[in-house]
Formats: sequence, C-alpha cells, structure tokens
Amino acid sequence: MMTPHMTDRIEGIYLDAVRRNGGELEFHQAVREVLGCLGPVLVKHPEFGKHKIIERILEPERQIIFRVPWQDDKGEIHINRGFRVEFNSALGPYKGGLRFHPSVTLSIIKFLGFEQIFKNALTGLPIGGAKGGADFDPKGRSEAEMMRFCQSFMTELYRYLGEYTDVPAGDIGVGTREINFMFGQYKRITNRYESGVVTGKSLNIGGAPVRTESTGYGLVYFLERMLQVKKEALEGKVCILSGAGNVAIHAIEKLQQLGAKVIACSDSGGYLYDENGIDLEALKYVKLAQRARLQAYLRHRPEASFVAGGNIWSIPCQIALPCATENELNGKDAEILVQNGCIAVAEGANMPTTPEGAQVFLEAGVSFGPGKAANAGGVATSALEMQQNASRDSWSFEHTETRLQEIMVGIHDLCYETAEEFGKKGNYVAGANIAGFIKVARAMVELGLV
Repeated sequence: MMTPHMTDRIEGIYLDAVRRNGGELEFHQAVREVLGCLGPVLVKHPEFGKHKIIERILEPERQIIFRVPWQDDKGEIHINRGFRVEFNSALGPYKGGLRFHPSVTLSIIKFLGFEQIFKNALTGLPIGGAKGGADFDPKGRSEAEMMRFCQSFMTELYRYLGEYTDVPAGDIGVGTREINFMFGQYKRITNRYESGVVTGKSLNIGGAPVRTESTGYGLVYFLERMLQVKKEALEGKVCILSGAGNVAIHAIEKLQQLGAKVIACSDSGGYLYDENGIDLEALKYVKLAQRARLQAYLRHRPEASFVAGGNIWSIPCQIALPCATENELNGKDAEILVQNGCIAVAEGANMPTTPEGAQVFLEAGVSFGPGKAANAGGVATSALEMQQNASRDSWSFEHTETRLQEIMVGIHDLCYETAEEFGKKGNYVAGANIAGFIKVARAMVELGLV
C-alpha cells in the first residue's frame, strides 16, 4: 500500500515541476497523470526513489528552440519558431514526431515528449522519447512554400539528429511529403544517405509499408484486444470517431474490415453523421484527395448529415475513439457516452480525454485505453522502419502489419497485467504509466548517473 509519506513526496515532486515549468499547463497535466500512478511503484522499488528517477525523468535531457526564417511565393519573409525536446534516451535514440501547427508551444512539445517516453517504452523497442515541431500553419500553403519551410526547419535541426542520436517522424501537419523534403535537406547538408535519420518517408526512399495506416490500424488492434478480455467482439459494434485525418480514416478502414459499423466522424467545423455507415472511399476522396472540409462528403452521400459546431460525443454508440486533439473529450462528454451505452473508449490522439473524463470512464467500468498505449502503433511502425533501414532491407505490407498487430497486442497485455499486479485490474491508465515508467527507470538505474 502507498503510505501518506509517499503521497506527500510525489505531490512535492509535482509541485516542484510546476514551479520549474511555469505556465506550461499541458505539460503539468501530463506529469500529474503519470505521477498519480507511481506511489505503489516507489514502495515496491525503493531504489527508484534513491536514484531520484522521477525527478530526473521530468527534466528533458535537451531542449532546443530555434528560429525558422522562410519566404512565401510572393517573396514575403516569415519567421517561425522551431522546437525539439529530446526528453529521454535511456532505452535508445530519441524518437518522436514533428508537429506543424499554430498552437505549438514549448508546453505542447514537452507534454507530447513526456508522453512519448512511456509510449515508446511500451512498444518493447529500443527507442527513447522526444517531440518537436513549429508554430507554422501549413493550411493554404503551396507545395513550394512547404518545401522551403521544411528545408529551413531542417537547416537548423539537422545538427542534432542521427540514426543513433535522434530520429524524428511526422505528426499533425507533417506527412510523407514534409518528411521527404526534410530528409532531402538533411542529405544535401550532410552528404550522407542516412535513411534511418527520419521515419515516415515514402517507399521510394526507404519508408515502411503500413506507416501511413499504422496509428489507426494499431488503435483498432488495441481496441479489439481490450474487448476480447471483456468477452466482447468488435464485429457489429457501433462506433464513432472524432477527427477525419490520417488516424481517424485508417481506424475507420480497419474497423470496417473487422465488421464494426462506423456512423460518425468530425473535423474542426462539426461532425458528420451517416446512419448507414461511413462510406470510406467517399471520405478518403474528400479528405485525402481533395483536402476539403468534411461537409463536402454530403455531395457523395446526400442522405448523411453534417452538424456544424456539433458535439460528436452526443451520438449514441458502443465504441468511441477520440482521434483529433488534446482535451477534446471532457467529463460531461464522458457522462453522455456512458449514459448512451458506450462500453469502450480508446485514444487515437495524444491526451484527448481530460482527467475528469477518464475518471468517469474508470468509475463506470468502461474500458479506457489511454493514448500512450492505444495509439502507439505509429511510433512502433516508425521503429520498424528504422530496423528496415538499418538492415538495408525492404519489407512487405503484410509482414509489417503482422509485426504491428503483435506489438499492439503485446502493449495491451503488458498494461493489463501490470495494472492487475499493482491492484488496479482493468485500469489501463495505471497499467500503461507504471509499465512504461518501470522499463525506463530500470534502464536509468543501470546506466548510472547520466
């Protein structure tokens, strides 16, 4: 049992982290969630307290902030801010995506990087945790402008990267095209064809098959396993997803392949409801080919409806998958989902459920898969791409997807078993946080004071 002294100690560590990182609210939230699970761990493993592992893990090994100057098609000069937070390399080279979005701040990058430490640890692959990005808005930018921005961004970042040092990937606003541009600039500057220095590349230049689909597919594999332990089948379940980007689209694809019925998804303008089930090909055409707003789907399926500014979590369903952005599903939303018969929630985005929402699900007995476990398919496949690049090999789609499924089932089982070991059966939040922390903590102890 956790002693009151241990509770006070962890609370003190948290308050010190808040003091040292003033104003970084998203980072504070992520830290609070993890630390809230660690009291029993310090009781069982006092050596982690002796070596001050929590205090050390809260401080990034390196934080890089830099200027990104670039010129648009009209010749106007713009200045953005770039970030890379290399949080922890106890298990391997830093690994984590790059996000291009106007909301990007140091707090956002730190929260994402902190989560990435434990997410990467859960995969069982030799990768540390990092995150990066820029407060740049890709919307409306031409391909030439995107290339110039990516080249400017990499002109500074390249000096901190390497296949044995730090290996970025994509995130919001950074897809295969952007990764290719950055890899091209890295190659140009360094005169090295170091394929493993970034992941998410196109297949022509060393990318891994399934990388585009991996986060969405992996999310569904985790969900399927979560239902299996409840003696439930995914087939026939009614599902809703927030978001309509890469993760949501490929989660819909895998859900439909496994016999589930997806009736709603959303974008920043509102939600789409199609009672007969989302037409995946129409959705892909609208969002991936046309890059249009979700409302354009109605031209293909006029019987569907679009609710501008609507709350997707008000739609009755059995499965809910938040796949858009952080803190999009709050306590009231969670209560509505529970009242409407939702039995499982798995996070396709990073921290999309507020602490209040997560608590509602846990108290109601709804299976709740946190993002650091449920959406680890993306980084798992990135690590597989690193393996493929290191071996100078080329893998098939089928081989890579099989490995992805094995990894996601392994992550689920590790979280489930760890939660049970620490007296929190069925609590995937506790299981993920504890299992990820223990793996990193043991490596940090073994490496010495570094």
